Amino acid sequence: MSSTAWKKTPLYGEHVRLGARMVPFGGWLMPVHYSGIVDEHHSVRNAVGMFDISHMGQFIVSGTGACDWLDTMLTNKVAKLDVGQGQYTFLLNNNGGVIDDLIVYRTGDAEFLLVVNAAKVEEDFVWLEDHNVGQVSNLPSAKNRSADFGGVAIQGPRVVGLFHELLGQNVELPARNCIRDFVIENMPVSVSRTGYTGEDGVEVFFRANDAAKFWNLVLERGKKNGAKPCGLGARDTLRLEMCYPLNGSDLSAERNPIEAGLGFFVDLEKRQFTGRDKLLETKTNGARERLVAFKMNGKGPPPRPHYALFSNGNRVGEITSGTLSPSLNIGIGMGYVSAGSAKIGTPLEVEIRGQKFPATIEKKPLYKKQS
Repeated sequence: MSSTAWKKTPLYGEHVRLGARMVPFGGWLMPVHYSGIVDEHHSVRNAVGMFDISHMGQFIVSGTGACDWLDTMLTNKVAKLDVGQGQYTFLLNNNGGVIDDLIVYRTGDAEFLLVVNAAKVEEDFVWLEDHNVGQVSNLPSAKNRSADFGGVAIQGPRVVGLFHELLGQNVELPARNCIRDFVIENMPVSVSRTGYTGEDGVEVFFRANDAAKFWNLVLERGKKNGAKPCGLGARDTLRLEMCYPLNGSDLSAERNPIEAGLGFFVDLEKRQFTGRDKLLETKTNGARERLVAFKMNGKGPPPRPHYALFSNGNRVGEITSGTLSPSLNIGIGMGYVSAGSAKIGTPLEVEIRGQKFPATIEKKPLYKKQS
């Protein structure tokens, strides 16, 4: 794909103006870093960092049958949500494989906002539309509003202080996994208390034509709280320290949520949802492979995706995500290994350029915030 064919978010001009290094990602040109991955990583762990998430998709599903229909399409129980609440969930194929992991918010009695991964927007929407036939009475309507809206994720221990600068000292942010509407400097915004870093944080959605104004307002008002723009590089190191999966790497159409260790977000008590039978079979019989987290033992080259994993001299799996952890100062990663080799504490070897380096399967998350 030529550089002119990559899509650009409404904040592209701001990234270029701030000197970000831009890279292709999921069909978009996105900032990989500004001041550097390690610096931005520590900014989020210690202060506040802001990420452009305008490339992610936003769908509105509405109508009297919306809740019942979404419950047939997604793994978590949508009907549990009160207005203003959200949940992490999966959209699966017929074989139980992950098409996408997403967050669904109930924004009204019969209205839902789905925030989906950037590379999956078209695929997700087509899948949902193709399956919106005869599943429930009162078929809902689905609208892809992705092109009209932007968003940012603002993450870090000082995020509440930053939002008091924006909204006033007496305004409460939404509770964890909840969403609320505000008006900031005449800009209508939706603020949800979620995140992909392990820190306190919010995601803010706004009209695309307000994107640059909101971005610059946060950077200006957030100076006293150390707010910095951050790119995809820090997002990846932060989420991997927390063992949060990346769609297309740790999650794929060939893997199901049980294998990925994410059964908590699957409600098998629901009578019907796409992929349920396969997940029930996996839970009953046990997964043949499981997604594990590991740390390297000592210094050495950082682990990378597709490196082979060995145990007792036998190849038992492959890395799906790997990096050098800025917080732990050691190589970390996740990968699928045979179920018999997936126990916490199991020694592994990572094959890197023909050499094997020792590692150990660890309990998730790999990074634990100091109290």
